[in-house]
Order: sequence, then structure tokens, then C-alpha cells
Amino acid sequence: MTKFFDQYVEPFVSSFGRIFVSLFNASRVALEEMGRMLRMLWASCKLVVTPPVRWQLIVDQMQFIGVGSLFIVVLTAIFSGMVFALQSGRAFAIFGAETLTGAVVTITLSRELAPVLTALMVTARSGSAMAAQIGTMQVTQQIEALSAMAVNPIDYLIAPRIVAAILVMPMLTSIFDFVGLLGAYIVSTKLLNIDPAMFMEKIRYYVDVADIVQGLFKSIFFAVILSLVSCYQGLQAQKGAYDVGRRVTMAVVISSVAILVADYFLTALLF
Repeated sequence: MTKFFDQYVEPFVSSFGRIFVSLFNASRVALEEMGRMLRMLWASCKLVVTPPVRWQLIVDQMQFIGVGSLFIVVLTAIFSGMVFALQSGRAFAIFGAETLTGAVVTITLSRELAPVLTALMVTARSGSAMAAQIGTMQVTQQIEALSAMAVNPIDYLIAPRIVAAILVMPMLTSIFDFVGLLGAYIVSTKLLNIDPAMFMEKIRYYVDVADIVQGLFKSIFFAVILSLVSCYQGLQAQKGAYDVGRRVTMAVVISSVAILVADYFLTALLF
């Protein structure tokens, strides 16, 4: 019996123990990194409200994040609105309720699709660039040079990017709402033969201002997530070009997953 236990049971217990220890270590590392990111966010918030505020850097980052991401956001918005209207219109036509297409598309865009897809597109375009820029500065010791010149790297590099993302994300989300609705209107009225007046009337009747505000509120949280994670991952780059590329990939993946997870909890909270 002892031989059987040593041969078959003990390896299983040891393997299970190793898996448990690995999960515990991974969770501990993730919590530690989350804590460091929150401390960096708190330091950035304190520096933003402490004069002098670097407005020029904030404006430059608003141009980079907002204007630079405008094309991909508009392109995503119009085709998202068109395909959602096409699918919804055909589904509602089965029940003779195709006039509800406009209201359903507008509510879905404003509450969910606009803030989430905008955040994902900005993460892919601007978040990756932020991680690459800061990561390159880190491995080439430019951040250490800033510290040597008595310039706070958080104040000079991190805080302007976080503030700029918070300011431009609601604007980009609003543009996504409008362009997505425009695409839905074109498909509904031209391809599905829905009366334009009924399309707009259902939107006016069913869509509330709270639906739009909910999406804008979410976009602020998503802006904090994507900018904070991207900047933090850039600062963690240590071993040359390879590590910079790895950190950029991690920034995009972690930001995207965190945005989707946060979207669920924000939706549950708001409802």
C-alpha cells in the first residue's frame, strides 16, 4: 500500500502543489503590479493639480491620441453601425418591427459599442505607441537623464498622457456615436427600405440622454486604463529592443482585456 501511494498518489499531490504555488505566485505578481500602477496614477493626479501644470505637453498628447486616432475610430464606427443595422433590421423584419432598428442601434452604440470599440482602437493605435516611446526612452536611459536634470519623469511623461487620454476619449466616443448612427441610417433607409421619419422618431422616443452619458462615463475609465497600463509597461522595459516589443504587446493585451472586464462591472454598476 505504501508503494502504491508513493508511486501514484504522491506525484499527483506534488504536481497539484506546484500548480497551486504557480497560481499563487502569478496572482501575487499581478497584485503587486496593480498596486504599483495605482501608486503611479495617484502620483500623476497629485502632479496634475500642483503648479506648474504642463499644458503644452497635455495639448501635444491630445493631438497625438485624439487626432491621430480619429481616422481609425471613424472607420470602425461607420462599418460597425452599418453591419449592426443590417443584422438588426433583418432580425426585426421577421416580427414586423424593423422600425425599431434605429433605436436599438443607437442604444447599443451609445451604451456599449462606442466606448468599448473606441477604447480598443485607441489602445491599438496610441496605447502601443505610448508604450513603445516610453520603453525606448527607458532602455536608452533618457528617463534617467531627465531625473539627472531634476525633471520628474512622472510629471513630464506619464501625467500628460493620462490627462490627455481622459480629455479626448469622451470626444472620440461621441464621434463614434454620431458616425455609427449615420452608417446605420444609410443602411436602414437605403438597403432595408425603412422610412427615414420612423427611423428618427423611434430614436427620439426610446433613446434617453442617460444612454449617451453612460457611454461617455465608461470612456473616462477606459482612458485611465489604457494610458496607465501603456505607460507602466513602457517603464518596465529593461533589456533592449526585444523587451520593448514584448512590453508593447503586453500593454495592448492587458489594456484590451482590462477594458472588457471593466466594461462588465461598470455596466452592472450603472444598471
